[in-house]
Amino acid sequence: MSTDYCLVLCTCPDLATANALADALVAEHRATCVNIVPGLTSVYPWQGRIERSEECLLLIKTETAGFSAVEDLLKRRHPYELPEIIAVPVVRGASAYLEWLSAWLHGST
Repeated sequence: MSTDYCLVLCTCPDLATANALADALVAEHRATCVNIVPGLTSVYPWQGRIERSEECLLLIKTETAGFSAVEDLLKRRHPYELPEIIAVPVVRGASAYLEWLSAWLHGST
């Protein structure tokens, strides 16, 4: 079992924000692949009220060791006061895919 990789989840207020963050994460070698899932409805408590927002979800693939860099980039560029940034460990994955993921992060591709 390996936890060298993680999937980072981050919601965005709109597609433009999601695209900009995804582009920056990949261009700056913080992530190898970012999926953008539009059309989410999020329900959450905020400032004493229950809120409901239409959002997009980023699925960010990276190495666990690089989580802090992903988090820093998202915190700097995200429009939310408190963006959702949650990492889930990747316990298993296709070895060729994970090698490709690492190669991009380390500038080998």
